[in-house]
Amino acid sequence: MDTKELCTEEEVSTLVHAFYARVRQDEVLGPIFNTHIADWDHHLAKLTDFWSAILRRTARFSGAPMPKHAALPGLSMELFERWLGLFDATLAEQPNRAMAEQAGQAARRIAQSLWMGYQMSRDPQALPEGLSHA
Repeated sequence: MDTKELCTEEEVSTLVHAFYARVRQDEVLGPIFNTHIADWDHHLAKLTDFWSAILRRTARFSGAPMPKHAALPGLSMELFERWLGLFDATLAEQPNRAMAEQAGQAARRIAQSLWMGYQMSRDPQALPEGLSHA
């Protein structure tokens, strides 16, 4: 299947907005995100570009998520796994099951990569610990 046929831009936007609405309301993740994101409209547009690039191969996203995440204080495996849990719950609500499957696989790879990179940025000599749900 052509990746551009996997889903529409509207489906990508719906997924991103539904997920981050859930994140913003989450008692644990909400305060973290709301502290670090000043302009949610801009952030959601960037995240929609990010997921469009992943799910539709649009190449619209430019940026480097790793340094931004590595700079955040106090992240933990539990926070990354909570993020994945909320993402999975949002995916379960998406009518496009093929998109949900692809997005879920990508989210697990992304979370694992960001978590490993985060640990290595904090302690380059230590062996990073993987996520249990990735």
